[in-house]
Amino acid sequence: MMIAKVIVDIPVKETDRPFDYKIPLEFESFIQPGMRVLVPFGPMKRLGFILSIETQSEIKNLKSISQVIDPTPVLTKELLSLGKWLSTETLCPRLFAYSAMLPAVLKGNYKKMVRINDQVSLAREFPTLLDTLLNKPEMEWTELLKKEPEQSDSLNAAMKKGFISIIQWIKNDRRTYKKIRYIATSLSKDELIDVTSKLDKRSLKQKQVLEYFINQEPHLKVEISDILKRLNVGRSTLKQLVKKGFLDETTEEVYRDPYADKEIERTTSLSLTTAQKNALAPIQESIRSQSHEVFLCHGVTGSGKTEIYLQAIEKILNMGKEAIVLVPEIALTPQMVHRFKGRFGDEVAVLHSGLSQGEKYDEWRKIHEGAVHVVVGARSAIFAPFKNLGLIIIDEEHETSYKQEEQPRYHARDVAIFRGKYHQCPVVLGSATPSLESYARAKKGVYHLIQLLERVNQRSLPEVQLVDMREELRSNNHSMFSKQLFERLEDRLEKKEQSVLFLNRRGYSTFVMCRDCGYVVQCPHCDISLTYHRKQGMLKCHYCGHQEPYPSQCPECTSHHLRYFGTGTQRVEEELTKVLPEARVIRMDVDTTQRKGSHEKLLKAFGEGKADILLGTQMIAKGLDFPKVTLVGVLAADAMLHLPDFRSSEKTFQLLTQVSGRAGRDQLPGEVIIQSYSTEHYSIIHASNHDYHSFYDQEMQMRYRHHYPPFYYLALITLSHPQVTKVVDIAEKIAGHLKKGLSSDAQILGPTSSAIPRIKDRYRYQCMVKYKREPNLLALLKRIQEHYPTGTKNDDLKITIDLNPFIMM
Repeated sequence: MMIAKVIVDIPVKETDRPFDYKIPLEFESFIQPGMRVLVPFGPMKRLGFILSIETQSEIKNLKSISQVIDPTPVLTKELLSLGKWLSTETLCPRLFAYSAMLPAVLKGNYKKMVRINDQVSLAREFPTLLDTLLNKPEMEWTELLKKEPEQSDSLNAAMKKGFISIIQWIKNDRRTYKKIRYIATSLSKDELIDVTSKLDKRSLKQKQVLEYFINQEPHLKVEISDILKRLNVGRSTLKQLVKKGFLDETTEEVYRDPYADKEIERTTSLSLTTAQKNALAPIQESIRSQSHEVFLCHGVTGSGKTEIYLQAIEKILNMGKEAIVLVPEIALTPQMVHRFKGRFGDEVAVLHSGLSQGEKYDEWRKIHEGAVHVVVGARSAIFAPFKNLGLIIIDEEHETSYKQEEQPRYHARDVAIFRGKYHQCPVVLGSATPSLESYARAKKGVYHLIQLLERVNQRSLPEVQLVDMREELRSNNHSMFSKQLFERLEDRLEKKEQSVLFLNRRGYSTFVMCRDCGYVVQCPHCDISLTYHRKQGMLKCHYCGHQEPYPSQCPECTSHHLRYFGTGTQRVEEELTKVLPEARVIRMDVDTTQRKGSHEKLLKAFGEGKADILLGTQMIAKGLDFPKVTLVGVLAADAMLHLPDFRSSEKTFQLLTQVSGRAGRDQLPGEVIIQSYSTEHYSIIHASNHDYHSFYDQEMQMRYRHHYPPFYYLALITLSHPQVTKVVDIAEKIAGHLKKGLSSDAQILGPTSSAIPRIKDRYRYQCMVKYKREPNLLALLKRIQEHYPTGTKNDDLKITIDLNPFIMM
């Protein structure tokens, strides 16, 4: 008898272990670890992942696997072991780890459907409800309650009496395939001429189609939709020709290709500078010797890091191996994709959140089936199911978007290093502003440091000018543009050059306040002010999504003296149209890039010179390469500087350095204007001097003094509950457990209220652990995680544990 050990798709701690199932004889010949199966679990059926196959079990009377869903494993042996490691390291159920590796269409879609048990009794006591259920037999329980709220009492009463019941239904396979219908002919040219001449004189359309094929190459296959459009004929014409045996109709499955309609020019390798050759050599040696090593490529903006990546991948492909390239922002992906597809063509698959579910599935399938050998994508592309990895590259490695904020709370860099060790291949981390943790590891020799400290072809870094906005106010300039920035914008418009304006705040204004009583309009569900979005005339909460119309008067004192405070990208755009009416402006933020393909559309328009100014949030700060951009303006350099986050100085330095690097990347020299109210802060001074090393030295002193990474590790425990007394009580108990269970070297901070004390009507408290070596920490945190949800109502108490957190608020 063969036994499968299965992780079942029920994400609670009691089921976070393998369950034994008997493998029916008909499945024994092909079933393998990594496949998804449908298994009985209690009264229902659930999806599951096969971890291993054994010959015996300690359990008697085993249930059998109901159905094998996949013809081949969706999780490789490596990904199964990676999921186990992720589960341990991030304290999440193994199910979450495996689910994170797969496209959405491969995840179970469970629904509660209403079933009628006694139609006669239901007709007698609840006739209206019966009509509803008969008219909408496929309606899900929650959808029924939502669309027919007046029926909720009847539904519950009928269910108590047993007239209806709820059954769980699972759509275990949501895969769809794109199919294209083709038309062709097996007749020779002479045969086609013969049958055309014999057609009835009234069959003009049929003759037209056959004449088309006479003038084409023999056995040409044409898409039916194309020929209908090209010849302006109806489908019935083709059907008649197929019926007569003159044409053959076939249907073929094809991959959806999100880049099929885009013209991407093929490129060849560029000649490298001496610095680039020196940087590439150790990476190529690691590839040649098939040894795992982590390289930190510290290269200033415009130093040619991408060409190094491309030539390293070229070597990998020549060896018959595969490569993963991660980029941080969806906005970066179009340009990066064009570069990689331009060099490697159809060898490249793309994975990011801007694709449809079907496109994501087909891109994943190309990787899984070995049809491509390079994947370019955002964070989740690190799980690409390659079986012969030769290289992993993480571009802009310092970016916080590489850290997942939901379970499993992994960092893509850690997953890359795990996979690099497994495949004995190099991992390359690239950045102009490496994270302090990575640079410290490189300085200690844990990573191999590669430096590119000059731009390609000796191009100079842009000249940076700091503008103190306090001085602007003193000189009676209350505009959001300093005198220097405004003059430079006018100058670039005259020269027909392009500018980039950066402000890391979307919306029109950051808050609305009554000038009479000082009331600030707050979100009713979060302890945060609402942001005004003028285009929609709405106040919005960027944390819970609540929105409400802009008030005509103060809700507190009924005054009409409401005023906007703070500046967002919408307001800057409006101001630009007033002061520079001739300027063509493209705004890029979350509000303008919600539609599919909008990032690429806006960037393409700017690249084609259809706008003079690109205005945006941090999505425009890095990776973009436009030769005509000669001016970058930063409107509020200190926006992030005073947030309650120990990384705020580092993030400010990185963002300023990255956005400055968008200027002067081609032949034209670049210039940067940084506006700030904190021009004396070391992160802003060092960013204006392009001086990473001085910033690193000064910031490391601050981190050492205050016991922060990379000198200490962090663990952040965040609790939330609708009742503030409950959350405080449990937070204090958890802090007590931590103090008892850890050594005296560990520092336990808190419990304390979070920086935003309430989000979505839930009060939030935090405890933080700073430590160097605490071998018992993971086990202690797991016990805390398992203990506290028990005895509470579902979802009342939420505990999240984040090891090495990136978001402190």
